[in-house]
Order: sequence, then structure tokens, then C-alpha cells
Amino acid sequence: MISELYTKPVLLFGCGNTLFGDDGFGPAVIEALERDWTLPEEVAVLDVGTSIREYLFDLVLSPRKPRRIIVLDAADQAGHEPGELFSLQIDNISPEKINDFSLHQFPSVNLLQELKEMAGVEVQVLAVQIKHIPDEVQPGLSPEVQAAIPRACDWLAQELGRGL
Repeated sequence: MISELYTKPVLLFGCGNTLFGDDGFGPAVIEALERDWTLPEEVAVLDVGTSIREYLFDLVLSPRKPRRIIVLDAADQAGHEPGELFSLQIDNISPEKINDFSLHQFPSVNLLQELKEMAGVEVQVLAVQIKHIPDEVQPGLSPEVQAAIPRACDWLAQELGRGL
């Protein structure tokens, strides 16, 4: 729910386009969380699709900031197997790798950095290594990325149990 964006101390953003294969990982995790998990009252989950920039911009301008933001997204990073989960540090995303990370990039990474550095928001990014993102509309996750959804939910349950 959008109003929770400004009232909850912990925000989970599921990023990605469900019409383009593995790019739909973030929204799929949000769907699984809403369907199968009971989340702490302090947590808001939002399927932001490809519109995270707008939400982050609103948060930057808002007088009330969350304490923590966790972004769920797909990435294409060398050294990872399809379906592998890994954390991305926004401070370490080099400009030449920005396009490998489907947060639909600038200014999203910049806005996350501003929330982290200027407002003290803890920012985490949990990414899944894609197998394939098609050039044309083709909904549906690869089996490898689909199998990562329960693991992502388990990771989130552990993270949300830490420091709420």
C-alpha cells in the first residue's frame, strides 16, 4: 500500500518487469511474501515494477524517512550462476556495470545513495543472477530464477528478524 511508504520503518521494494522473463524476479518475490508469509507490522512490501525511481524520489523529498530499505531485483553479473542470490552494495556499483543491474538505473542508484548517506537509511539490495532477459515480451521466470524465490523469502525472513 502506497501510504505505508511514508509510515513504515522498513520498506521492501520488488523491482522488475514481469513481461520480460527473469526481470520479473522482484515482483515475484513480493507476490510470494504477500501470499505465503506473515511479515512484521513494521514492514511494508511494494511491487514497484519499473517505477522505483518515483518512489525513491518521493522518499528523498519526504520529511519522514524509513530506517531501512531492501530492494529485490534481477542482475547480470559475471561470476554468478543463474538463480544465485547475492547482495549488491550500491557504493560498489561501478558506472560501467550500472546497466547490468535492472533497478532501471540512474537516477535510482543515486537516490538510494542519497537516502543512505544524507538520511542514514540502511539500504540493502538482494539480487538474483538472471538466466535470460528476452528482447521481446515474454513473461515467465526461468526455472533457475523461479527456484530462487523461496530462498529469497527465507533470506528476507532472517534479515527482518535482525534489528527491527
